Amino acid sequence: MNLSYTLGWCAAQVVFRGLFRARFYGADQVPRTGPVILAANHASYLDPPLIGTGLPRLVHFLARNTLFDQPLLNALLRSWEVVPVDRDGAGAAGLKAILDRLRAGGAILLFPEGTRTADGRLQPARPGIGLIVAKSDCPVVPVRVFGTFEAWGRHQRRPRLRPVAVKYGAPLDFAAERAAARAADKARLKAIYQQIAETLMARIAALQPCREVRIFPP
Repeated sequence: MNLSYTLGWCAAQVVFRGLFRARFYGADQVPRTGPVILAANHASYLDPPLIGTGLPRLVHFLARNTLFDQPLLNALLRSWEVVPVDRDGAGAAGLKAILDRLRAGGAILLFPEGTRTADGRLQPARPGIGLIVAKSDCPVVPVRVFGTFEAWGRHQRRPRLRPVAVKYGAPLDFAAERAAARAADKARLKAIYQQIAETLMARIAALQPCREVRIFPP
């Protein structure tokens, strides 16, 4: 972690652990060093900083490229090594930036659903993350957040102080799917990407709340 990220991480510790009573489970399953993709469900703006707070390493988040148009925010986001992407997150420049971070040994957070849930339930996976997984060569850790929809869902104008939790799963190896993608034609590639994305969502769904966080819906 650089100094700017460390200061933000420490502030997030105070906010999430102190105000939102955050709990973190399975963080030891996330590699401490080397490239890794974190694939999580998406329920709130709170999700990225919450997931990063549970890990003692810098996590690269994604942010819309328009946010970098504001000078002060641009300086802050770049100091945290946030990756700018277009609105759909599917642009060539965004993909290259993500893969560059992974090749440099970074950890990057992606959301297979693509956007925040509207009702608190898990959404269908989109194939975009499958493309990134297929073109990378690193473990993929499924992550599930609990309580952030109740704390600050997309229907709420401001956050509420509700308990939140994060559960990190065991790393997944997509070696077979990556090998299939290298040999596939364009028609088959899309199906492989979707298969990877759906596998990830199934693993995320399988991460059930621990006994200490039974207050959260499954």
